[in-house]
Amino acid sequence: MIKRFATAAGLLALSTSLALAQSATQTDSNLKEWQVAKVAKVGLAQALTTAQAQGDEKGGRAIDADFEKADSKNPAHYAIKVVYPSGKLVEYGINADSGALYKTENQPIERYFTRLKPADFQNAKTSLKDALAIAEQKAGGGKAYEAEVEKDGKAVQYEIKVAGADKEQTVKVGPDGKVVD
Repeated sequence: MIKRFATAAGLLALSTSLALAQSATQTDSNLKEWQVAKVAKVGLAQALTTAQAQGDEKGGRAIDADFEKADSKNPAHYAIKVVYPSGKLVEYGINADSGALYKTENQPIERYFTRLKPADFQNAKTSLKDALAIAEQKAGGGKAYEAEVEKDGKAVQYEIKVAGADKEQTVKVGPDGKVVD
C-alpha cells in the first residue's frame, strides 16, 4: 500500500512538473524580448568576449549586439557583429544559455558603414563591453541585452538596452565613457 502511494505521488509530481515546464515554454513566447533576456544564463558581456575571440584575425571589436528569443530554428541567442581592422564584418550567434558559438556569418560591410568606418571603432576610448557596464550602472542594475553603435559627430556612441526588474531602459554612452542625455 505504501509502495503504491509512493508510486502515485511520484507520478503526480512528474506530471505536474511536465505541465509547469510546458506552460513556462508557452509563456516565453508571450514575453517581451527584455523579459526573456534578463533570465538568460549568459550575459551580454560574456557573449561579447566569446564573439571577439573568434576568427583568424586579431583585434576585432563588437559593434552591434541583439538578443533574439528562441524560435523553431534557433535557441535564444545574442547576434553579435564584430568588425576587424581589415574591415571584415562577421556576425556570431552566441547561445544565451550555454555561451557557446553556434553560428558564424560573414556580413556585407557596406551596409553598416555608410556613416561609420572601422577606424572609428578602433579610436573609441570606451569599448562596447565597457559601455555595457556603464549602462547597467546608470540603469540602477539590470542586465544589458542589446547594444548598437551610432556615429555622433566624428566619434562612436553606444545605445544600450537594459532589462530591469519590471521594465527596459535605453542608455546612451559616449566614446569617452560618459552617459549622454
